[in-house]
Amino acid sequence: MSKRASSRNGSRRPALSRRASRRRALAVVVPAVILACGPARGDDATLRTVLFGSMEAGPSAFSAAGAKLVFDRFDRDGPVALVTAGGGVRPEGGGGMPVLMRFTALGAALGGYQFIREWGAVTVFAGPEASWEALSGPGFVQALPLRAGFRLHGEVWARPTETTLATATVILGSARGDAYIRLSWGAALFGAYLGPEAAVYGDRTDYRKWSVGLHITDYAMGDYRFRISAGGQLETPLNQWSPYVSLAVWSAL
Repeated sequence: MSKRASSRNGSRRPALSRRASRRRALAVVVPAVILACGPARGDDATLRTVLFGSMEAGPSAFSAAGAKLVFDRFDRDGPVALVTAGGGVRPEGGGGMPVLMRFTALGAALGGYQFIREWGAVTVFAGPEASWEALSGPGFVQALPLRAGFRLHGEVWARPTETTLATATVILGSARGDAYIRLSWGAALFGAYLGPEAAVYGDRTDYRKWSVGLHITDYAMGDYRFRISAGGQLETPLNQWSPYVSLAVWSAL
């Protein structure tokens, strides 16, 4: 091989390395519910959207749906928006008091920014939220006042190695005085990631929920991707371990 040819090949290695790093970062972005999307064309600077929905069932139940909007490309830094709405029901009381059912409906419209790095992606959101609740018991239903507040939402999706995925989610809201934290880790298996997850939730009513389980994340079926989780959870007022299952699905438009 000539020195000239060798020089050309050597000069191309950094560019190839940068492209490989970008592909690694995008591989982390793709599975995320709030970041999922296929690679964008180099000249595509139009608004892009990911629709998603989730559901969790146990002693309590909750479901939500929404959309993430990216104003540039999913594989690089830029402004983002997140719109969500959901609702659920859970038991309250016990310990000698009547068991009530609390029904909740909530929504939020958030703006933020995503940071794409070689090792993964970080997204932060902030914006207004609103919540409406009602209590139901033997012979009565009580509607509670509509509450408005402010929500902070952060997500990290990282690839510690080529075959592992680690995630962290933190959500803080003032409308219900609530906080939610979820951590997960997974190893690549059959085209998805399998591993443990743990989450904790609490709000101003002294309701608490701790959960530990296993998840399968980024399972693809056509244009849709899924996360399936199952495990055990401890929540008030039951104060006993119960099974839970959850499902999340997302698709890019």
